[in-house]
Amino acid sequence: MSARPSLPARLHRAFTQHPASVGESYGEHCASALRFGLAMIAAGLACILHAFVPFLFVRTGSRQVVRLHESMVTHRSRLPEPIDFVI
Repeated sequence: MSARPSLPARLHRAFTQHPASVGESYGEHCASALRFGLAMIAAGLACILHAFVPFLFVRTGSRQVVRLHESMVTHRSRLPEPIDFVI
């Protein structure tokens, strides 16, 4: 019967497991997620304004979605391929 990991160990894992899975440290992931979130908020505000004033921000929302997607796909392609073992 193995002992349960300590609270600090569980917290460390909770904060680093996902960032590590995408090839980033906690700080790198935090900065990247903040950039994405702020870009989405800005694009969302542009879309809201566009709803009321249709000639403003005509392509802003769709352009931002494309940019964010391209950024994610480009970053993902830099990650090493997982090793596939067959036994």
